[in-house]
Amino acid sequence: MALAFALAGICGCRTVMKLFEPDDPIDTSVVATWWDGPRVRPGIALVVQVGSLASQPVVMNALVDQNGEITLPHLLQHSVVCDGLTLEALKDKLVKEYSVYYKQPQVTVMFAPYDARSTAVSPYGTVTVMGEVAVQGPVNMPPTMDLTVTKALQMAGGVKPFANRSRVRVTRCERDGTQRKIYVDLNEIGEDGRIDKDMVLRPGDVVWVPETWY
Repeated sequence: MALAFALAGICGCRTVMKLFEPDDPIDTSVVATWWDGPRVRPGIALVVQVGSLASQPVVMNALVDQNGEITLPHLLQHSVVCDGLTLEALKDKLVKEYSVYYKQPQVTVMFAPYDARSTAVSPYGTVTVMGEVAVQGPVNMPPTMDLTVTKALQMAGGVKPFANRSRVRVTRCERDGTQRKIYVDLNEIGEDGRIDKDMVLRPGDVVWVPETWY
């Protein structure tokens, strides 16, 4: 500790912080793989429309259950497994299912209207916020895909008093599987008005807010 204060007098606190700052711990279980678009998964709400060229469409709301299945009351006598499918893949599957009842079935599948601040599961993915924030855990990505670091921290209840606002770290998984670390300075964004430094997050990113060292 004495060495740290001695160095502080010579180099300044910011330099000392970098010398003594450990590698911020990240739970690797929450670091997602490369995100290739929204997919159906448990907890997501869907709007399914089914009909044919000769009949009026039937509109149904469906919630994907914990088994990754949906139940559609119109004609189908069994649940449909859809966990992990894209909307297009689920549409193709339902066309095949409804071909038993319709000639050339017309099927549309959409995500139900979604509020990023709700407790529902976002089909657009999540980011994980950890460290010195009020509420650690996943933060839903909005359909606009414009979630920034400061917005994510606000949705996590804000940073704690002893958070190191100048060294917020974003860990990102790239397409090739490698992880990249980007540091964001909240002071620069807020005090200097550099909103261009407010990084736009991607689904699967992990935002780590460390504790200050001084």
